[in-house]
Amino acid sequence: MKLTTTFTAILGTVALSSTFPSKVASHPETKEELARFFDAQSAAYHCAPAIAAYTVARKRSWAQKVLGGDALQNKNLFVDGYFDDMGLDSQASTIEALKEKGKRIMACDPVVETKIRNSTCVLAPEVTQGPYYHTEGHPIRSNIAEWELGLHFQMDIGVIDIETCEPVPNILVDIWHANATGHYAGHPDPAPHLVNEEPAKSGPRKGLLSAFPRTVQEDTWLRGALPTDSNGIVQFTSIFPGYYTGRATHVHVKVHNEWTVLPNQTFTSGNLVHTGQFFVDDKLNEQIDKLWPYSLNPIRDLPGRGRTRNWEDSLNIYQDAHEGGYVPTFDIEKLGGVLTDGLIGYATIGINMSASVEAVWNPNSGKGA
Repeated sequence: MKLTTTFTAILGTVALSSTFPSKVASHPETKEELARFFDAQSAAYHCAPAIAAYTVARKRSWAQKVLGGDALQNKNLFVDGYFDDMGLDSQASTIEALKEKGKRIMACDPVVETKIRNSTCVLAPEVTQGPYYHTEGHPIRSNIAEWELGLHFQMDIGVIDIETCEPVPNILVDIWHANATGHYAGHPDPAPHLVNEEPAKSGPRKGLLSAFPRTVQEDTWLRGALPTDSNGIVQFTSIFPGYYTGRATHVHVKVHNEWTVLPNQTFTSGNLVHTGQFFVDDKLNEQIDKLWPYSLNPIRDLPGRGRTRNWEDSLNIYQDAHEGGYVPTFDIEKLGGVLTDGLIGYATIGINMSASVEAVWNPNSGKGA
């Protein structure tokens, strides 16, 4: 039995509801609750060994590209024989063998053991698109950095259909995020009458300012979209996102299963199936805060502002992004021997292909559709 069959079979056994308390699973509200959530969730996924092998394959494939060999670039992660090159198929002839191999991988490789929690066949919850999405003008491209300065950040995003637990090829993944000092393309300044506005002191918008208006129509940096390949994966080149008042570090994402390409290589959406956000572990954020130009963030040392931790995210967006047991945190590895060589973040989105989502922005809510 090849890994493609095994992977699908094991994914079908995911069962979360009886494994850990629903409140913690849906809404971890403190640092301690988040830690318990992650521990319980790692134990909950019966498909963890197969997904660990899948994640190892993606990481090894990327490592070969970085090292100059590209032998695995055109391989399909879910067809028979793909894992032969990696020595996985020969020892995974049955589901039980795969489980045992997965246990050994997870026991011997702490990176794999702690890097499986977001790559699961769980529906990604809908959260707000926020005020900085452009319905038109996102270029179809893999490199979205343009001339923005910052730490090199690769994003490897997989899309899985939760109804079949199969990867989804040729579906458009659309992302955007803030630059190193917390600004979005097209929105450089607050409205003139709000230049001296202070962040909200209480309520769901605690820590937030009013949205900056779009005043530079042509800016497209740190925005882009790309269809998934035959493996259900897209890879974007960018810089590591910065932060702004009231919000944890995040990357916005939309997934469109119908779209029209325009002559200028941007697109218009025909049908939207998901709106979400990805996050980054706070310990890594703290290290990157020390690097230039992130150290120049204008709110870094302002009283009552500074960095917002994940569990303090305004509008409960970080908490809402965990509904149903999904974890929206990038699995991040260094591209080289040191942090400043850059990072690659892996994430997997579980979508319902039969859905049609109407994304809305409510300035007082972190929910999506």
